[in-house]
Amino acid sequence: MNLPPEPKPSDHTADRALLGAADIRRLAAELDVRPTKTLGQNFVIDGNTIRRIVAAAKIDPAETVLEVGPGLGSLTLGLLDAARHVVAIEIDPKLAARLPETIGEFRPEKAGAFTVVTADALKVTELPRQPTALVANLPYNVAVPVVLHLLEHFPTLEHGLVMVQDEVADRLAAPPGSKTYGVPSVKAAWYAGLRKAGVIGMNVFWPAPKISSGLVEFIRREPPQTTASRQEVFAVIDAAFAQRRKTVRAALAGWAGSGAEAERILLAAGVDPSARGEVLDVGAFSRIAQAKTGLLA
Repeated sequence: MNLPPEPKPSDHTADRALLGAADIRRLAAELDVRPTKTLGQNFVIDGNTIRRIVAAAKIDPAETVLEVGPGLGSLTLGLLDAARHVVAIEIDPKLAARLPETIGEFRPEKAGAFTVVTADALKVTELPRQPTALVANLPYNVAVPVVLHLLEHFPTLEHGLVMVQDEVADRLAAPPGSKTYGVPSVKAAWYAGLRKAGVIGMNVFWPAPKISSGLVEFIRREPPQTTASRQEVFAVIDAAFAQRRKTVRAALAGWAGSGAEAERILLAAGVDPSARGEVLDVGAFSRIAQAKTGLLA
């Protein structure tokens, strides 16, 4: 699985200057920035990779794109070429303060089309503009919580493309029954349909990570029809995967109060009590949560 081919010269992003390795190192030196594992900082230093990511994101020119962790602005410039407006959330105040200057240097005509919010993306619940797309090179250590948080708090996000650690990409996009299917897969599926859209090698980053990155595309969809709340459904998911090798009857015994009660709920939900959580889709977990509330009513 590979990224789309590099855009042809006629493409509107192909002839625009993007940050290369020399630019990234110059900016980092100017700011005395040393990429840290704590913030999951790996800066993209290859313009062609940026172009391919932007092409894969399928951005409409009228869209407002949300970027998380823009760092020194590698992806930001490519997004500004494709979207009407880019809102970036950057946790590092030093990097956030430098971004408008970088845009002024490389895309002066786009200065008014960019907004930076200095904050932790896991705590942001309001933005100056409502984004319709999320495109981001996410810090590896918080990628899944960030995706779930943003999908929960920004229902205007209709689609997106996120770059995460390759194994995390596999988990997010995993279908029921696969080895990598788990809590991230099911919770993300509550909000959207997801698929793995490509793999990116290590040598396009500075510093180079020790594992490849994966691209995950998502398209927003309505959650399963259920009278249970999202929190109730997510509680079932957490309980079912807390003990992966057990049947759902055994895994949900604590959540339900007893094994017998778990079996009663599962049968009411139309779920085989001897099945394991990794074969159930988000709809099945929603029925289980609804069945519990219905039996207690």
